[in-house]
Amino acid sequence: MTNSSLFAEAKRFIPGGVNSPVRAFRNVGGEPFFVSRAKGSHLWDIEGRELIDYVGTWGPAILGHAPDVVVEAVREAAMAGLSFGIPNPLEVEIARLICTWVPSVEKVRMVNSGTEATMSCIRLARGFTGRKLIVKFEGCYHGHVDSLLVKAGSGALTHGAPDSAGIPPELAQLTIAIPFNDPERLAETFQKFGQEIAGVIVEAVPANAGLFLPRPGFYEELRRLCDQHDTLLIFDEVMTGFRVAKGGYQELAKIKPDLTAMGKVIGGGLPVGAFGGRNEIMNLLSPDGPVYQAGTLSGNPLAMAAGLAQLRELERVDGWGKLEHIGQQLESGVRSVLGQLGRDYQFHRLGSMFCLFFTEKPVWSFADALQCDLTAFRKFFHGCLQRGVYFAPSQFETGFLCLMHSAADVDKTTDVIDRCLRLV
Repeated sequence: MTNSSLFAEAKRFIPGGVNSPVRAFRNVGGEPFFVSRAKGSHLWDIEGRELIDYVGTWGPAILGHAPDVVVEAVREAAMAGLSFGIPNPLEVEIARLICTWVPSVEKVRMVNSGTEATMSCIRLARGFTGRKLIVKFEGCYHGHVDSLLVKAGSGALTHGAPDSAGIPPELAQLTIAIPFNDPERLAETFQKFGQEIAGVIVEAVPANAGLFLPRPGFYEELRRLCDQHDTLLIFDEVMTGFRVAKGGYQELAKIKPDLTAMGKVIGGGLPVGAFGGRNEIMNLLSPDGPVYQAGTLSGNPLAMAAGLAQLRELERVDGWGKLEHIGQQLESGVRSVLGQLGRDYQFHRLGSMFCLFFTEKPVWSFADALQCDLTAFRKFFHGCLQRGVYFAPSQFETGFLCLMHSAADVDKTTDVIDRCLRLV
């Protein structure tokens, strides 16, 4: 069986042949490959091709694929039962760990995906404040939640419009989408709607439109405006949580959100999500409070065991320090290549997260990211794939490093990047 024949079969039974859209390679053309196995920093497709992987299951594989410590933890948990539908001790252990590592989180609830986590944060913010409006930022993706799949209106301060079929315009009207890193627009939004805004949700570091960082002072101003208007600040740390630092990006930024959505790394590769915050907010959740949220598989013992094993291993080996070292190696190599070729493409990195933007203009927002040369990126992507390096199949995604990326991996990757940039 080939990748092409299996994809043709998949399209007979699965919409688009994939269970998550970006996997279809629509942004870069061509057809996706199917993975037969993965270990460490490498994966193998069903045709036997070996690739250095910089997608890492979109973030969770921070230790690398199939790390022994996580596999063994899952095996032991599975022997005791796959799911119970009643509390298990592992739920308490991981909740204690999260609350210990993330100072803004006094209580946490486990769910099954990042989408569930952000959806629950929105409901909780509305329940706590008694308000309806939500503010989000253009280019920030928070899962396929109806009220968050919203794009900006045509005017400077209009309510949103649906970004997907199936979302009633009336629901989208409850969300305001504004540019990221624009303090003036942020201030105008609060001036006009401040007493109606339940919460502001933001990817701690926007990583679903490439990777762009907050300007100095932007989050401090956001925190101040939220406090001034009794609005909840929600950090979406589904990607950055436990990846860029032990306490997430909020530890690095020294910003304390009211609610935090988490996922990916805390599941060790299994489906997981979590959200947490101050006691007075979290206590509104059922069964103690009137804000309903539930999930049959929430706190699943396999996911809890995998997450605990991964987080403890990260702490044991000082994973964040080691990832920073690997990230510096990659960044140095890429910048050296760009300099030799006379390309001023924008390369952004935060710890083990990175993105090469195919534009020579600074990227601070989604509008800036849209300036990228997508034709050049497509050629680059396929060139790298043919030479054994797998980056995300979209200019508007982030790359991820893991602890198993070796110096040899980075050297080969740098060489491949050099060769492929010469083709575009």
